[in-house]
Amino acid sequence: MPKNRFPSARGQRHGAQSSVLRRASIGGIVLAVLLAVAGLVAYVTRAESPAAPKATPAPASSSTSPYPATTTHAGVAVAAPPRTTDPIEFAKAATKVLWTYDTRSFSQTEHLAGLKQWMTSEKKYADWKSVSDQVPSPVLWSRMHDNGQHAGATVGEGHFPQAFKTALAQDPGAITEAYVYAVTVTGKQSIAWKGSGAGAESRSTTLAVQCRPDRDCALVGVLPNVAP
Repeated sequence: MPKNRFPSARGQRHGAQSSVLRRASIGGIVLAVLLAVAGLVAYVTRAESPAAPKATPAPASSSTSPYPATTTHAGVAVAAPPRTTDPIEFAKAATKVLWTYDTRSFSQTEHLAGLKQWMTSEKKYADWKSVSDQVPSPVLWSRMHDNGQHAGATVGEGHFPQAFKTALAQDPGAITEAYVYAVTVTGKQSIAWKGSGAGAESRSTTLAVQCRPDRDCALVGVLPNVAP
């Protein structure tokens, strides 16, 4: 595997007061249904201690992309979200997008902008930080670009975690406030880089997905732990 493969930064935290309040709101509304899902409690309640040191911010990306305007995947850095009200179908598509990137053709800023379109428009529930943490910093992205690194994904199976199904069965009406579902997806990520280098690994993730009856599904966030 490459030393600088697409990293996960689940452990990173931030102290923005608005994010703390948002997570508290998510916890109060969604926790009734998702409370039994391992890791989701941490997802909706985690907050940085005021005394915790803050990481030095990475240099901001230039507004002008330094990468060639190559056309792949219909000329966009990230595929558009599917129009579906099925949380499992949406979660599988979102997982494929989260595990796919091309540093040769697109900047980190362009990639983030593509992911942004998958997020729910309801700021009360959206945890953009948990999604953007899946993307390398501008500095690391630049190094990956120099190495010609890119990745694709094959998604296998998606399901509601057992604890989520149990909680939902015990109180079916609890989900009707936010319509946020926990979905666990498994699959494989394949990575390639200059010099015919390549590698692959099996992966799993649990996403929080919002699927209201009157609109298409949207991404709420990425849970810090995989719920079986």
